[in-house]
Amino acid sequence: IILPLEWFPLNKPSAGDYFHMAYNVITPFLLLKLIERSPKTLPRSMIYVSIIMFVMGASIHLVGDSVNHRLIFSGYQHHLSVRENPIIKNLKPETLIDSFELLYYYDEYLGHSMWYIPFFLILFIYFTGCFTPVEEESRMPVAALLLMGPSSLYYWYLVTEGQIFILYIFTFFAMMALVMHQKRKGLVLDSNGLFLFYSFIITLVLIALWVVWLWNDKILRKKYPGVIYIPEPWAFYTLHMNNLH
Repeated sequence: IILPLEWFPLNKPSAGDYFHMAYNVITPFLLLKLIERSPKTLPRSMIYVSIIMFVMGASIHLVGDSVNHRLIFSGYQHHLSVRENPIIKNLKPETLIDSFELLYYYDEYLGHSMWYIPFFLILFIYFTGCFTPVEEESRMPVAALLLMGPSSLYYWYLVTEGQIFILYIFTFFAMMALVMHQKRKGLVLDSNGLFLFYSFIITLVLIALWVVWLWNDKILRKKYPGVIYIPEPWAFYTLHMNNLH
């Protein structure tokens, strides 16, 4: 959206797609390194299956997102459902709409589930090894404090755009329960554990502010009618900021 369209034609991968491809390679490697740092881990075969599922889910999401985001240039509006979009309504034959709904399902449901469930599972396993009996090890360096903002913003985007608040909040509750359980044993979070734990807390605050800000938006309310109302940033973009590109 920011870069000129002539640099990345609609029938070719965009700049964001190349970053996403790099993410699909780099992140699984980093998750494996995190697991190596944790004294408590799952059986090796389960770790491998989790990483494989992560890569598959992120790759499915890459393809779906690439197509969906390119459709914005043709007038697609993310704040509407697939069948309510004006450019989709006019497709002939009508069976093509089913294909776009299938693409949306792979992107928003199957891809997200296969991507985020292993991701948060590995984060939690890593978190279980971030405890120490030494109080001095529970102080975060200045660099960690500076990175906490971008980290929290990243998790906020994952939760809101990925529509995975339930998965996130259950992971957060499990982390809180583990902290209280370990505290009874005289163990406290080390600097790595504090960084992750505080990032999740700030993320919850950012999500709450996001929801309060858009609480009375009738159009987004229609798009997200469930009990848990957390609009996607892309839906907000196409509704209120679409003229920027």
